[in-house]
Order: sequence, then C-alpha cells, then structure tokens
Amino acid sequence: MRDIKLPMSAEDARSLELGEMITVSGLLFTGRSRFHIRAIEENLFPPIDYEKVNCFFHVGPVMKQEENGEWQVVSCEPTSSIRFERYGADVVRKFNLRTLIGKTTMGPGTAQALKEVGGVYLSKIGLSGNALRGQVKKVHEVHFLDELGKTEATWIYEVENFGPFFVAMDTNGRNYFEELAREADAKMPGIEKKLGIPEGYDYTEVNG
Repeated sequence: MRDIKLPMSAEDARSLELGEMITVSGLLFTGRSRFHIRAIEENLFPPIDYEKVNCFFHVGPVMKQEENGEWQVVSCEPTSSIRFERYGADVVRKFNLRTLIGKTTMGPGTAQALKEVGGVYLSKIGLSGNALRGQVKKVHEVHFLDELGKTEATWIYEVENFGPFFVAMDTNGRNYFEELAREADAKMPGIEKKLGIPEGYDYTEVNG
C-alpha cells in the first residue's frame, strides 16, 4: 500500500487506480456544510494557501484545547460526503482541489470536476475517528472558530500515514460505488434464478 505525499501531485493522482487502498501524509484542511455554503454562496473562505494545502477532509472533528493553548484531536470521524454534492463541484473548481477525503460517495457533478482538475475522492472503510486521531501529528491552524464553533471551523492538520482510504473516484471520473452497483445489478438475474426466484418477481416495498 502506497503512502501519497500531500499536496498530491498530478502524476500521483493520475497513477491511482479505482479501488486502490492508500494512505496520505502532509497537510490537509477540514470542513463541513458551512465551508461549502459560505465559499460558494458568500465567497467567504479561510485564507489558506490552497496550492500547498490541497486536500479537503470532510469532517466535523471533536477537539480539545490543552492548558498550554495547543489543540488536540479527540476524534475525527469522516462525515458522509454525498450531502455536499450540491456544492462539491464548485468547491473543487474554485480551489483546484486534487484530493477529497470523506465517507460513502459523491455524485456525477463532483466526479466531473475532479476529472477536470485531475483529482481523486478517497473514502473510508473500516476506520473509526478514534483510530485516525493518532495519525494527526499536529494541529497547525484553525479558522472561523469563534464564528462557527469547533465542529464547523476549518482546521489545518498535519497527518502521517493517514488512513487507509480507498480511491472511490479517480481522475477519469469513474465512481467505484456506481460501478459496483452496475455489477451487482448485472449479476442479480443469475442469482435469482439460482435461488428459484421467478422472473419478474415483485419485492415488497418498505416506505419509511
């Protein structure tokens, strides 16, 4: 398993295969809903050098300030990225982001934007926020803390061998989850036949 240095180079991004497991080391920034909304609707965003800090970690971390004033990560469980899809593509293009990290998947708009800038989306698998916190070596900065609070503020982390995560969207615009769903759909008729389920069988619908 490779450890990719941040900021991820265009060459490294293009070399990553869909489904490949990797870790990352270097600087990243955090954000959730408020980062997306403010950056796109209000043109308000942290004064970060986005060429040097080019990895966006979708997370609302639990943070603790020590007596010496330094901040420590208590937990940093990635949050579901699909809920940012409305703004995802615009954020990728605005900051020319090469690396996104989150949970589950994102939609076709973000996939197209990543293809344009040469970036990838990395998703968690079998990880907990408590495990990831040990891979955060230093908290460098925090932005909009007083205004947004610890969860929605933007933090700058220095991480080492952070992950592992798998490549859920590659630089060609492919989506691991979409391809997996298509593969499953293609196999379903054969599985149903093997199980003796008649063709055209109507499954019970459950309405929440």
